[in-house]
Amino acid sequence: MSELIHSLHAPLLVISPEVILATLVLVLLTLGAFWGDRGFRFLTLVTVIAFLATGYFLTYFDSTHVLGSLYVADSLARFLKITIYAASAISILLSVNWLERKGLARFEYPILILIATLGMSIMVSANDFMTLYLGLELQSLTLYVLASYNRNDSRSTEAGLKYFILGALASGSLLYGISLVYGFSGTTSFTGLRQSLTGSSGDVPAGFIIGMVFILAGLAFKISAVPFHMWAPDVYQGAPTPVVAFFASAPKVAAMGLLIRVTIGAFMEIEDEWRQIIVIMAILSLILGAYSAIAQTKIKRLLAYSSIGHMGFALLALAVGSSGEVFAGVQMALVYMVIYCIMSLGAFLGIMAIVSDDADIEEINDLAGLSQTQPLLALAFAMLMFSLAGIPLLAGFFGKLFVLKAVIEAGLYVPAVIAVLAAVVSAYYYLRVVKIIYFDPPKTRFQPVQGRWTGALLGGLAILVSPVSFFYIAPLLAAAREASRVLHLLP
Repeated sequence: MSELIHSLHAPLLVISPEVILATLVLVLLTLGAFWGDRGFRFLTLVTVIAFLATGYFLTYFDSTHVLGSLYVADSLARFLKITIYAASAISILLSVNWLERKGLARFEYPILILIATLGMSIMVSANDFMTLYLGLELQSLTLYVLASYNRNDSRSTEAGLKYFILGALASGSLLYGISLVYGFSGTTSFTGLRQSLTGSSGDVPAGFIIGMVFILAGLAFKISAVPFHMWAPDVYQGAPTPVVAFFASAPKVAAMGLLIRVTIGAFMEIEDEWRQIIVIMAILSLILGAYSAIAQTKIKRLLAYSSIGHMGFALLALAVGSSGEVFAGVQMALVYMVIYCIMSLGAFLGIMAIVSDDADIEEINDLAGLSQTQPLLALAFAMLMFSLAGIPLLAGFFGKLFVLKAVIEAGLYVPAVIAVLAAVVSAYYYLRVVKIIYFDPPKTRFQPVQGRWTGALLGGLAILVSPVSFFYIAPLLAAAREASRVLHLLP
């Protein structure tokens, strides 16, 4: 009897993070229906606590497959989920003051973030294309709503509409690719696909390869990799800034984790076929992200192109594939995504914190003279820009260094040179922002940072990307190494 009870309870314990989040969605929706927008702060606090609490359940059942191998709980999923939960919690906290100041503090906001995070949690534990699509669409449909969250702003509704149309196209591409792969292999399971491809690298049907290409295209859209990046600048510019901060962090980590699951978990035996696709997307993302941002005059569009370039670095690490020890490329990609999350959340929080005469900053030139009236705010924002540029001894420098090290050791010399040149070019527009903050004469009067959480979060994120990052880089590398090691243990 005890064995029967354990067999019933074990799957529920393994999927307990998703069960907790799904249950909480229903509870908070009920409370929100009764309390209305008066419960915004309470629902936000409960959501943040829930993200922290679910981390406890990630210690159960390492490397366990449940639900007919549709779902996997391993060290890779744990690493990704902790990063996603942390990024989601921070993105909610940094949005509170901004939403209240804009009159957008509605109870739906933390619930939408919660639903999107639930989808991401399912995504990174997917071991089958059916689970993958379930989590991906749960996340995507919520992100479409969040992009158009400010119903009174035509730019926000336009951003949501563009994101929805292009996202539907990407989902169609993904589904078509899945159907082709299933048609030529007879399975949608990652484990089944890997086993069916073992020893058949030269005999893979062309239709299967075409299906894989469509799948990679659909997933590349989620991280705004070139040539599937066209939505990012418009959505970043039109959507509310807290929403964009969320877009630029947790969903990017989840999508990169999904790419790792698909390429390494399902298509590892045909590495040569997908690696060249990843390398091309990485190179194009690096080049476009570096050069297109130079001409930008709006800070959010600049960060949109910046994110494209950073995804190029992460893809370059993924392209290393099985080369090196314990999938060194995957390890460095995970480290890079964590560092990118910290920098991106800090940059967008800085944009929300910088207010001039009760108006938000949109143009880069509007930052002129910030250091003269708000020196601490200017220092924090400059530190984040320096880190994004990869200035030595800052967190962004270590992220780029680790990726380039893995790429060079794998023998990908040309992509490594292109990455270095792209980093040099991109440093120009980051340093230009710092130059405007510190050396251009002020054009307006800047308000003090509003809200205790805003100042504390911005200062904390700025410290995390400072040379203090040297102290947590080693534990982060060790955790990412352990997460990537599980790929060697795949059946």
